[in-house]
Amino acid sequence: MRIFHHSKENSALQDSASSPHAGLSKPIKATRFRRFSTLATIAILKHFRPQRGRVLLLTKRLCVKYGPLINLSEASAMEFVARNTSIPTPRVRCSFVRNGCTYIVMDRIRGEHIGHNWVSRSPESKAKIYAQLKRMVKQMRAISPPGPGVSDVDGGAIYDCRLPGPSLKFGPFDTIHDFHKYLHGGLEPHPDHFPEISQLIEMHNGPWPPPVFTHGDLSSLNILARGDDVVGIIDWETAGWFPHYWEYTTAWQVNPQNYFWREEIDNFLDAMPRELAMEQIRLKYFGDF
Repeated sequence: MRIFHHSKENSALQDSASSPHAGLSKPIKATRFRRFSTLATIAILKHFRPQRGRVLLLTKRLCVKYGPLINLSEASAMEFVARNTSIPTPRVRCSFVRNGCTYIVMDRIRGEHIGHNWVSRSPESKAKIYAQLKRMVKQMRAISPPGPGVSDVDGGAIYDCRLPGPSLKFGPFDTIHDFHKYLHGGLEPHPDHFPEISQLIEMHNGPWPPPVFTHGDLSSLNILARGDDVVGIIDWETAGWFPHYWEYTTAWQVNPQNYFWREEIDNFLDAMPRELAMEQIRLKYFGDF
């Protein structure tokens, strides 16, 4: 349960999410023909083709993710990762917005969520998976940030349903300090705060290293494998430039289907117990799921 409401100052920070900078990502390969064929195909196939959440499986090779809560920045993130790393991601065929609904047409990746039959994997099999994930995370973190701020891949607002507030989009934030100030409700140090709140503000005030490129949801549900090979990282909607600990703490914040994953993340991400404790305080006072 969230105890503290955001201060007026924090509301001003949140208002930046509706600024012209909130949506900087552009459509990709959105020719008139591609837009028309995408809409027509969905209209025909949505009645009898399988749908997994917000993703409609069009053919054996193609799928489309669409809806009012989908963002063009997700397609931008996949293209950015494809250009700058060897991480396997869905190839974007086109992306565009029509009538408030975003469409991302992309290749399907043949593989299973690694959580499927995870308990039956041998230690050797798990070790191979961990090693591949470590290399992928290392590649992401090696990309030079465009600046000191927290934003999506194109410098716009970040998207995360786990953050508190009236919207699912936040920022962008000019610095990590601004981002942290938003996360703790804009509160300044004060002797009347609960001790944990004072501790959180002190930790949030840093100093912090520069942001790193982050997937933001490295759940077992977003990692695909065939045998012992990681063949895809999917769902890049929460990706962007974040504090260095964000990959670790968001991977720890799993949904009920995925609690076992908390025991696995230290095998491919650097353990950050101090930052995790900081995030647990934040969640306790400022942002339960």
